[in-house]
Amino acid sequence: MSDFADLVARAITPAMSRAEREQVYAVVRQAVLRLQEREALPPEDARVALQRHLVEETIRDVEGDIARYHSLRKFDEASEAQAVAHAEERG
Repeated sequence: MSDFADLVARAITPAMSRAEREQVYAVVRQAVLRLQEREALPPEDARVALQRHLVEETIRDVEGDIARYHSLRKFDEASEAQAVAHAEERG
């Protein structure tokens, strides 16, 4: 499943809007459904539920990574602004 997570992560960038990311996720969900149909798994098969769970878990992980990226970026910007303000006070 890590290959799948890598694939999803590569399709998403932090610069994308939430709507753009949701479009990618929708394509991923559709692809998994098509694969399940191709495998002819009955809807009550536990593998179907597991695959869907793993897709949603991967999406949550990617969203968490994006949130961390944005948080760290804001922290870096605030640190830089604080350093500039401190330098201006001293000089």
